[in-house]
This record gives sequence, C-alpha cells and structure tokens, in this order.
Amino acid sequence: MNFSDEKVELYVYQEAKSGNSESGDTYFIEKNDNYLLCAIADGLGNGPYAKESADIIPEILGKYPEESIDSLLLRCNELMVQKRGAAVAIIKVDYYHRTISYSCVGNIKFYMYQSKVDKMTYPLPVMGYLSGRKQKIHTQTFSYEKNDLFLLHSDGVDMKSPKAILKKSCNAGYLYKNVLEIIEHGDDATFIAGSLL
Repeated sequence: MNFSDEKVELYVYQEAKSGNSESGDTYFIEKNDNYLLCAIADGLGNGPYAKESADIIPEILGKYPEESIDSLLLRCNELMVQKRGAAVAIIKVDYYHRTISYSCVGNIKFYMYQSKVDKMTYPLPVMGYLSGRKQKIHTQTFSYEKNDLFLLHSDGVDMKSPKAILKKSCNAGYLYKNVLEIIEHGDDATFIAGSLL
C-alpha cells in the first residue's frame, strides 16, 4: 500500500500468519497538512482474538487524532480490559516543527536513519503490552531533516542488521523493497517504511 504525498513517502506491508485469513496485526495512518499519525498494533497471539485487541488502536486514533501520543496510548489501554492485549507503537510527525515523536509499549520497533550525518536512532520501547493494567508511557521526540528515513515494524519482521538495510535505501520505496526481501514469510508481519520530504 502506498500512502505518499508531497510531505512524506510512505509504504505499508502486511501479511497474516499462514493458515489465518486475518492478521493479528493492524496499522493506522492519518495525514493532513500539519502532521502524519501512524501506528502498528500487534495483538497477542494470532487469529481473531489477537485482531480484536489490535483493532482498538485504529478506532481510538481515528476518533482522537489531535491528542498527544501519551493520551492515545492510555485511551487504548483502557479498552484492553478482558481482552488479550496488544503491543502498540505510535509515531507522529509534526511538519511545522520538523519533529517525529515515538512511543511504544511492547516489541514493535522504530528506526530513523539520517543519511546526512550517518546517524541511526533506535529508541527503546517500554516492555510489556497494553492490557488494561496501569502502564508507564514514555514518548520521545527527535528532529528530522529532508529525506530522513524511518521504519516501524511488528515482531513478524526480523532484521539482523537494521542500520545496513536503512543505509542502503535511498528512499522509502527502496526501503520497502529491501525489507521485503529479507523477511521470512509465514507469520503475522506488518511494517511501515517512510521518507520525510
């Protein structure tokens, strides 16, 4: 799926675990002139119950896109009571301030690569998952430059050398192709490859 415009080049890939008709992962993307909001949620396990937990995230982000990432994660957490739960990561790009903010509970990874300075940013997520229990939320914000790349992915995407993959990708289209070439298929897997323009 291609979600590109004049401010961001964005590609999304998703597949379900072998034998399942639906993925236990879900993603969300909303863009306007001011910001990009995107997220990946990985419901615990796989199949319909995993999907039920993951689907809470696009529902909440679609209703409250203007709220802070912290607030969005806490809203999602409240709705996880008596569900399987989900690992969730949200990023928000502020075009005016040229910043990208990230917060995650669980094992969804985020990387940003700045080719001008050969710098890889990999903020550590908060361990655990959204389950309805009290959560610690830790949002981090980074500045970005034109053509910086980012990658957000669920644990179905296993990369041995993320920096090498991002470094050899000149834009989001190449990053998408390079990640697709190395992932092992057969599990729930979702990734979002982006380039900030």
